Parts: sequence; C-alpha cells; structure tokens
Amino acid sequence: MRIIFKHVLTWVIYALLLSLIILGVTFYAFPVQDWRLIFERNLFDVPFLSIVFVIPLVIGLIIGLTTGWYWRQRLHLIARQLDALLKGEIHTGKTETYPELKKIHQTIGKLQAKHHKQTELTQRLATERANEREEILQDVVIQERNRLARELHDSVSQQLFAASMMMSAINETSKQDNPDVTHQLKMVENMIHQSQLEMRALLLHLRPVALKGKSLQEGIEELFQELTQKVPLEITYNVESFQVEKGIEDHLFRILQESISNTLRHAKATSLRIMLIERDEHIILRIEDNGVGFDVENVRTSSYGLQNMEERASEIGGMFKVISLPNEGTKIEVKVPRIHQEGDSDD
Repeated sequence: MRIIFKHVLTWVIYALLLSLIILGVTFYAFPVQDWRLIFERNLFDVPFLSIVFVIPLVIGLIIGLTTGWYWRQRLHLIARQLDALLKGEIHTGKTETYPELKKIHQTIGKLQAKHHKQTELTQRLATERANEREEILQDVVIQERNRLARELHDSVSQQLFAASMMMSAINETSKQDNPDVTHQLKMVENMIHQSQLEMRALLLHLRPVALKGKSLQEGIEELFQELTQKVPLEITYNVESFQVEKGIEDHLFRILQESISNTLRHAKATSLRIMLIERDEHIILRIEDNGVGFDVENVRTSSYGLQNMEERASEIGGMFKVISLPNEGTKIEVKVPRIHQEGDSDD
C-alpha cells in the first residue's frame, strides 16, 4: 500500500499546485476589489473556490489511486518472478508492454535461462564426478571398510546385544529394595541401548555409500530391509519408480544415509517415514521422524551432518529444508529440479 499512498500524495500535491496556479492567473487577469467576492462568486451555480480546489483534488486522488495500483501490480509481478528465480522455478507471468518494465522482464528471463543452464551443468558435473569416484574407487578400500564393519558387527555389536539382554533380565528379575540401585541399573540398560544405536549408525557409515550399479530405488529398498531387521524402528516409505541421473542418485542416497544416521544417534525416535517422488519436474526426498527434535537455529550452524546434507543438495541444484521443534520430531526435505537433457524423451 505504500506505493499507492506515494502516488496519491504526489498527485494531490500536483492538484493543489494546479489550483494555486489557476487562482493566481484568475487574480492577475481579473483583479478583485473586494476579497469577499471570492467566497461569494459562483460559476454554473457552483462556488468558485470549490471548482478551483475540490475538482482538481478529486481528479488527483483518482489518478493517484489508478497509477499507484498499476505500478503496485507491475512491481509485484517482478517480485514474483525474482522469487521464482531464487527457487529455481520458471515463472512467465503475462507479457509486459511498458518499455522500461519489458526490458526488466527480458533481463529476468535471461537470468532464469542462465540459472537453468547452470543447474544443468552442475548436475552434469555431479554425474561425472560420481562416475569418476566409482571408477577410481580401490577394491582394497572397500574390502577394508567391509572387514571393519563385519568385525564390529561380529564382536562389539554382538557383545552389546548380549549385555543388553542380560541387563533386561536383571532388571526384570531383580528385587532390589534400594531404589537408587534400581535406577542405576536402568540407566546402565539405557546406556547400552544407546550404544547399540551408535554402533548401528557407525556400521551404516562404514558400509560403502556408493550404489554400485543399483538404481536409487533399489539401494533404498536394500537399505530399509537391513534397517528393519536390525533397528527397533517402525519404518514406512513411499518410493516411486523413475529414472534419474547418476550424480543425483548418488547425492540423494548419501543424504538419506546421513539423515538416518542422525536419527539413530540423536532422535530417540520410534517411527521413521521416507518419501521419494517426482512431481512437477522436481524430485522430492522427504525424511520424517517422531523423535525429540531440536532447535534448528541453534543446531544448524554447528551440525556437520546438516551442513553436509545441505551442501550435497546444493551441488545438484536442489533446495534443502529442515523443520524441527523440541519434542515434535524432525522433517528433512530435498527438492531437486529435473533437468531434461537434449534428446531425452518422455517415453
């Protein structure tokens, strides 16, 4: 409303100036002997002062409102286009006929095209880097990671599981009269349970994160099958079938792994929901848990995991969003624009 107010005020001032000019010209052409005649004089049965002041003011108000509304709509259109450019979307709007504004719209269109090409180039580079990483990945590194994961699972993980079972049995059968001892035993059981979750998160990191020839959907299915067997979480997921560039697959899979690892280590969640869909030329990955949550503003800058996920989303031209409140769970969403390469078909 500020721009409308400015236009109205400007045209009212112009109207007052016009009225004063008309009044001055009238006095110069027809000198008045008695000033009272100004207030008594009528023109077409309308007081002379009303014609000189009121009519220009009304016209000024109408013109000010009209021009203010017009420019407000034009500026809002530019703001919507800039917002769409910021989000990586295409916003055409209606064609502008005003020469200066038309030039601005053409510049925004060029910026959108440039952003589109840069996103396409970024995704292509991400795909090339992913392929290069897979080609130069040494077998000895993969075998060593697998060996460490296997040994941790067969030794430390199994011992933690046995300790957890023993502590559960002790707590169920113990008839301690001392509440402090009972409380301490319960704390030990909780610590062992948390250590199990930490170990599972560590094993998730030790596994080779590359998809190794699988599609993104196949990698997610395999990951969830393993988690369902080993993690006390209610896991539900909706994974649609569609083809996507290798670089995008690799980054989304890494983001998913990082998010699940954070959930196991920190969230204390009982359920986990994952969605991977394609809508309106965008690929959407959403991970949601019902854990303890956190204050996003305080944690985001200090969390390596969140920064890593945001950087990966940015590398493929995507938007990263995290919503979390204490005791109300956490939702992470990655939205990546689908860039069709030249020669691609929709078949």
